Amino acid sequence: MAKYQIYLIRHGRTWFNRYNKMQGWSDTPLAPDGVEIAKKAAVALKDVDFSAAFSSDARRAIDTCKLIVDENMNKDKLNPTKLMEFREQFYGYFEGMNSPEAWFMVGQPHGAKGFSDIIDKYDLNATKDFMKEADPFHDAENAEEYWTRINRGFDAIDKIAKDGDKILLVSHGTTIRSITDRYSDGQFDVTDSPRNSSLTMLERDNGKNLVTSYNQMII
Repeated sequence: MAKYQIYLIRHGRTWFNRYNKMQGWSDTPLAPDGVEIAKKAAVALKDVDFSAAFSSDARRAIDTCKLIVDENMNKDKLNPTKLMEFREQFYGYFEGMNSPEAWFMVGQPHGAKGFSDIIDKYDLNATKDFMKEADPFHDAENAEEYWTRINRGFDAIDKIAKDGDKILLVSHGTTIRSITDRYSDGQFDVTDSPRNSSLTMLERDNGKNLVTSYNQMII
């Protein structure tokens, strides 16, 4: 085990982000403005001495990671690696649906009008459990399934990380928000989604996580 830092970056803005659609395991490319903001984040991070670079296996995360690595001081040594464990939450039946409509359908049986209302009345894990319950196929991930997957991802990074490492990890809005909610002792308002290409900092010390900053715009 080691003590190291993870630079959690949300991917650049995609077409589904633009249209406010549910984008979990489904994938759309970076929109032109998403490419540009990812490039600006890459410039802001170019002097960070990354020892490794990871992304989820979604194209939007892979492309954002490559833009950042190509600008980095260590670009000749970094070999970006895909970790499916850091995919976005899987929304099952609700993939691709209009987001406010989907979250109303998920929350309404529990007296909640949408995503933020579910968090206010219950918690962030409830958004996952309620979504699996509302999915007529029950394919969506519940909280237990989701965290089992995420924990496998951290275990995979532990296998290569050394003391003092700085590690790039490009992931997704709900995943970054969920990690922040779970590992920040309530320091941050997770009703606000991390913005595209924003930075969230996580310290991992011998298998224990602490989020030290959330949703920083670095451009």
